[in-house]
Amino acid sequence: MTVEVCLKQAAATLSNSGIENPRFEAASLTALAIKRDRTFLIAHPEYELTAAERRRFNDLLERRSSRVPFQQLRGTQEFFGLDFEVTPEVLIPRPETETLVEAAIAELRDVEIARFCEIGTGSGCISVAMLANLQNATAIASDVSPTAIEVARRNAKRNGVDSRVEFLVSDVFDSINGTGFDAIVTNPPYIAAEDIPTLQAEVRDHEPLVALTDGGDGLSIIRRIVQDSPSRLIKHGCLFMEIGHRQSEAVAAMFDERIWTDVHFLKDLQGIDRTIAARIA
Repeated sequence: MTVEVCLKQAAATLSNSGIENPRFEAASLTALAIKRDRTFLIAHPEYELTAAERRRFNDLLERRSSRVPFQQLRGTQEFFGLDFEVTPEVLIPRPETETLVEAAIAELRDVEIARFCEIGTGSGCISVAMLANLQNATAIASDVSPTAIEVARRNAKRNGVDSRVEFLVSDVFDSINGTGFDAIVTNPPYIAAEDIPTLQAEVRDHEPLVALTDGGDGLSIIRRIVQDSPSRLIKHGCLFMEIGHRQSEAVAAMFDERIWTDVHFLKDLQGIDRTIAARIA
């Protein structure tokens, strides 16, 4: 089996499975199977796969055809210029979340020794990316899932920031004793339970449900974070939270103007109100 044959076979199989951009994904799978880059595929279509490479190719193609996300097959995903381990126990880091990270870094950049808290850390991508760009900052990062916390710990070590972050298993703030944070950052479960069946199979069937939805209207955990954050933040401290694309009005209404000021939305690359930012009055 040559590279050229692999590419044709994979593209046809992935197309029949409803995968978008089957030719692109076929090249990605083939490159992963033979542990080469995509440039090699173009330069060497005649390359004959070894028996081990053929087995790896067939396994990857079968799993991707069953809609396992490519990032899980590869085991890593790039986020904010850093490399993160991803497993079925954590959400795959997404580009839209970089909007939140950029805003939080900008807020804390001039704080001499910044201290922040992340709720629902998952892979750890938000906290790790922030710490990598804020050399004097420290963080507490929590998640309700113990297995997610283990992935986050490995990612902190992978990116050299593990000495500046404490990971805790916690349902929102329940196990977090700390206060006086300069910022709270979070990408909470915000998808309504009724919308889960409409998601892509890659998300619906292969990413952790607990990280996607609160099991209700998608607003209950957001509401808890908004209500409990003021007692955890310093005066004029900030909350940065990712939300769903139809939630801006409902979420904005949760912020009591007697407590919060400068409540505003930050748009992602698609022009969607993706992050809400607010400051303690």
